[in-house]
Amino acid sequence: MTDSGTPPTQVTEQTTGAPPRRKREMPHVFVILMAVTAIAAILTHFVPAGVFDRKTVDGRDVIIDGTFHAVDPTPASFWDVLTAVFNGMIGAADIIFYVFIVGASFGVLRATGAIDSAVAAMTSKLRGKEILFIPVLMTFFSLTGAMLGLAEETIPYITILVPIAVALGYDSMVGAAVVLLGTGSGFMAAFMNPFTVGVAQGIAGLPLFSGMWLRLILWVLLLGAAIVFVMRYAQRMKKDPTKGMLYGQDSLADEIRRKGDTETLTFTLRHKLVFVVLIATLVTLAICVSTLGWYLTEIAGLFLLMGIVMGVVGGLGMNGTAEAFIDGARDLVTGALVIGVAYGILVIFQDGQILDTILVNLAAGISHLPPWLSAVGMFFFQGLVSFIVPSGSGQAALTMPILSPLAEMVGVTQQTAVLAFQLADGIGNLCFPTSGFFMAALALAKVPWIKWVRWMLPLIAIQITIAIAAVVFAHLIGYS
Repeated sequence: MTDSGTPPTQVTEQTTGAPPRRKREMPHVFVILMAVTAIAAILTHFVPAGVFDRKTVDGRDVIIDGTFHAVDPTPASFWDVLTAVFNGMIGAADIIFYVFIVGASFGVLRATGAIDSAVAAMTSKLRGKEILFIPVLMTFFSLTGAMLGLAEETIPYITILVPIAVALGYDSMVGAAVVLLGTGSGFMAAFMNPFTVGVAQGIAGLPLFSGMWLRLILWVLLLGAAIVFVMRYAQRMKKDPTKGMLYGQDSLADEIRRKGDTETLTFTLRHKLVFVVLIATLVTLAICVSTLGWYLTEIAGLFLLMGIVMGVVGGLGMNGTAEAFIDGARDLVTGALVIGVAYGILVIFQDGQILDTILVNLAAGISHLPPWLSAVGMFFFQGLVSFIVPSGSGQAALTMPILSPLAEMVGVTQQTAVLAFQLADGIGNLCFPTSGFFMAALALAKVPWIKWVRWMLPLIAIQITIAIAAVVFAHLIGYS
C-alpha cells in the first residue's frame, strides 16, 4: 500500500525520475515585436530597395504616383536591429510621453480615492441592471471614434471603467473592451472621422465625408456586433467566473477587490470636487479637439493641469501629488515602451528603403484580379500595411496615392478604395501589437495581448466578414 499522504502521481514521478512538465508559456509581447523586427531586417537583404518621390500636402508627406524608382540597397545589420528600438522610441516620442503624462495624471486621480468611492456608489445604484453599463458606454465611445477620430485620447478612461466593471461583477477584460471595442467600432465605421476618411478622401479628390450613408449602416452593424459580443461574454463570466479569459490571472481586478473587501468607502465632498475637475477636463478635451484641432501636445498639457488641480482639491499635498504622479507613470512603462519597440519595425522598413517596394508590388498583385476581387484585395492590402504603419492618417498618406489611381484602372470606385482602407485600419487597431495606443490601453488594464487576441478572434472574424461584404456591396452598386 502506498502512504495515504502521498498522491499516486507523485510516487510515479519520484520512482521514474521523470521531470515535471513545464507549463507552456505564451511569448511576451516584446519577444513578438523583436521577432518581427528581425524578420523586417532580414527582408531588407532580399527585397529590392526602391522609393517614390514625395510632396508635402497639408503637412503630410504624400507619395507621387508613377514616380517609383530603384535606389541603392541599404540592408539592415544586426546592429541596426538593436538601434531600431532606440530610433523607434525617438520617432514615437510624442505618443510615448503623452501616454506617460496621461497615466501619471490618472495616478493622481486614483490616489485621491475618488474612483474607488465613486465605483462603490455606482455599483449600489446599478444593482440588478449592471448589464446596461456595457451598451450605453460602448455607444458613447463609438461616437467619439466615428466623429472625432479619438484613439489615444480614450486611454485615460480605462482607469475609470475597469474598476467599475470589476465592482459590477465582471473582469478587467470587460472594462477594457467597453473602451477599446466601443471606440474601435466607431473608428472602423468612421462616418465623420477627419483623421482617416477625411485624409483619404482628400487625397482621392472626393468631397469630404461623402458616401456617409453606407458608413452609418456599417457603424450600426459593427457597434451592434461588438456590444453583443461583450455582453455575452460578460454574462457568461459573471455566471461562472472560471469561464473568464483572465480567470486566476486578473491582477488588477484582484487588487480592486481587495480594496473593496478591506475598506468602507464614502463618496466625500473632496471626491466630488475631484470628479468636477475630471468632468471639466473631459469637456474641455472634447471641445478643443473638435474646434481647435488639439492633439497630443495640448492634450498632455491639459491632463498635467488636471493632475495638479486634483492633487490640490483631493488633499494630497505637493509631495503626495508628486508621488502619485510617479506611481501613475510607472504603471504605463510597459505600454509606453511597447509603442517605441513597435515603431522600430517601421524604422527598419524605412531605413532599408523597402517599404515603397512592398507597397508597389502588393498593389501590382491586386491589379490583375477581377474588379470585385480587386476591391477585396485592397482591404487585405491595407490590413498588411496597417501592421507596419498603425497610424490611420499616416497610412492614408502612404497608400491612397497608389490605390486611388489603381482603383480607377481596375474598375473600382475611389470611394470603395477609401472604404477598404478605413475598415482594414480600424480592425488592425484592435489586434496588431504594433498599434501603440491599443497596447498602452491593454497595459493599463493589465490584460495580456495574447489573451486579448484569443478572446477577440470570433469578433475579428465577424468584423472581417462584415468588411468584405461591405466592400463587395460597395463595388457592385458603384459606391461613390
